[in-house]
Amino acid sequence: MISIVLPAKNEAAALTHVLPALRSSHPEAEIIVVDDGSTDDTAEICHQNGVKSLRQPYSMGNGAAIKRGARAASGETIVFMDADGQHDPALISRLLSRIDEGFDMVVGARDWSGQAGVSRGLANALYNWLASHMTGFEVKDLTSGFRAVRADKFREFLHLLPNGFSYPTTCTMAFFRSAYAVAYEPIPVAKRVGKSHIKPIRDGLRFLLIIFKIATLYSPLRLFVPISTLFFVLGLAYYGFTFATQHRFTNMSLLLFSAAVIIFLIGLISEQITALTYRRDT
Repeated sequence: MISIVLPAKNEAAALTHVLPALRSSHPEAEIIVVDDGSTDDTAEICHQNGVKSLRQPYSMGNGAAIKRGARAASGETIVFMDADGQHDPALISRLLSRIDEGFDMVVGARDWSGQAGVSRGLANALYNWLASHMTGFEVKDLTSGFRAVRADKFREFLHLLPNGFSYPTTCTMAFFRSAYAVAYEPIPVAKRVGKSHIKPIRDGLRFLLIIFKIATLYSPLRLFVPISTLFFVLGLAYYGFTFATQHRFTNMSLLLFSAAVIIFLIGLISEQITALTYRRDT
């Protein structure tokens, strides 16, 4: 059985078209709309289309809606898609066919034309490059909300997922870290119906933190070792300069060397904590 989970916050206008299309293309699927504290007719639209609706009493965030939907889903495979009309329900079969090939997660990858503006496109390109560098695998779309996953494997990481908008980043890195097979399927993306809930300044700062989260979630030493090395080289260079000009070892050189050692040790501890985070007790 396949479960399709759509997190929705005030997406009644889009759901009017999305839900009938889902019913038509996948009549056998379990469709779950997680109503994240909507104030419009989202619940009524779900009722009219015979779709299961889980209402949250107040807005908890996109990630929180994803987690609730994943817990309620009964299918062996879960498809997550946005409720704003960007994703074509007919494309779900392409993701599922890759799951049948043996992949544990298949992500609908957008091209540049599918990005919501130049700034978002550049930011996503940066995230993809950093994630590719950290994992050693080509990450074509780190933040896509359109993906199919094996339910049992996805639920392993529910405790890691944030309640906000960065759940795709977290689950992608978690799958790579746990050596689960991930594939990317190119998809077209339509213009969303209605206004985006992402705030440029507020969520821009949050996405900036995602960059550091990507690094620490997968392999902290890959982040901390280069920084530690940089401080060590700066300390060595400054010591060489002060020794040549003043014939002494200065406090600044000591500070830079100390920072290099401390940063390396923090990275070492973070690596051990990360290993425990992904531990599975059998």
